[in-house]
Amino acid sequence: MGRKKSPLLRTSRSRSTIQLGTPSIHPDLAKKHEEAALLLKNIKQQLPGLEKLLATADDHWGTEDGVYRFYHQSFKVYGLQPLTLEITKTLQKLLPGHQLNDWFAQIVVAGTREKFTPDHNRNWTKHTRPIVEAFFHAHFMLKMVCKYGRELSEPQQMLPNGWAAVLYLFNLR
Repeated sequence: MGRKKSPLLRTSRSRSTIQLGTPSIHPDLAKKHEEAALLLKNIKQQLPGLEKLLATADDHWGTEDGVYRFYHQSFKVYGLQPLTLEITKTLQKLLPGHQLNDWFAQIVVAGTREKFTPDHNRNWTKHTRPIVEAFFHAHFMLKMVCKYGRELSEPQQMLPNGWAAVLYLFNLR
């Protein structure tokens, strides 16, 4: 039985060297690469606004106060919900018409759908952990979008983990 040749290797009859061939790219992968390039382009165009939103999320009244309010058992933790929704809507606008990752969407919905009622105090973490979790996920994605919007000039073949997470957010991995 003959050995199966790799599509990446070609042998030349006139020479005894092995040359790397150009692999053909599956159309779905080529499309995702094009979409990733468009995403990166859009991120770069919107980077000043994205960084301003990140600064808002990072400031005292964003992450610091919101997480404190969770542990303080204050209804003010619900104040993270509008910021989480603003971040999510901003991320969605980076690739219009492209659905965000289902898990991310489920986390955001779970963390933004409830409004405070006094009976939430009896089972505090059941009602408020999803709020903090949704904010953390949205904040992380915004942070990675800003970081790689500054650092990358084009989509990479060897992906940094944070950029790979962003691609998962937009279902491009």
